[in-house]
Amino acid sequence: MSLVADIFVLSEKKYQGAKNLPVIVFDYYDKEISLDPYDALIFTSKNGVKALDAINACWKAKPVYSIGSGTSKAVRELGGEIVYEAKSSYGDNFAEEIKSHLFGKRVLFLRPKVVTSSLNTILEDAGVLLDEEVIYETKCNDCKKLQRPPEGSYIIFSSPSTIECFMNCFDWDESYTAIVIGEKTASFMPDDIPYVLSEKQTIPACIALAREKAQSRK
Repeated sequence: MSLVADIFVLSEKKYQGAKNLPVIVFDYYDKEISLDPYDALIFTSKNGVKALDAINACWKAKPVYSIGSGTSKAVRELGGEIVYEAKSSYGDNFAEEIKSHLFGKRVLFLRPKVVTSSLNTILEDAGVLLDEEVIYETKCNDCKKLQRPPEGSYIIFSSPSTIECFMNCFDWDESYTAIVIGEKTASFMPDDIPYVLSEKQTIPACIALAREKAQSRK
């Protein structure tokens, strides 16, 4: 399928209809985690699932609370059991959805080094016995390994990290169009860069929106 424009996803994962520009990379931690004390696990990204699977494959015996379709897909592909999938992909909203389910339970939140939500605080305030394990972090890739997108490109920003790392490597070109995956990520966009906000918080939806915008230019 030919591209109607240069559409870039800022990670290593390949998506139909877009090119990859991996401005971020993921560093999975090598550590030991005992899961025996916990009644349930919380994942807020597919990278958390992959990182824990490399640490302790016994997680598959625990009920999983998942923030979205991408995370849930990773859980299912590795043999885990999802008991709840978020209706909203925002961490704060997810916490509000699940806090009554988890009241009084001992729960482990498998998280990145940096989080932008108050999920932990919301759950703890609601009486959830929450522990947290940092099992991976997002880092900026070496800019020397990356090629600047051509003029007129559509750039999909799927997290605050993608904004930070893209801007570390490249000056923003006025011919670019920024497609942003959600309001939380949008709050990290520089004030002088206009953007289009995707109604649905998935990368395929962002790609579809970019294609729609590109077609309307013709």
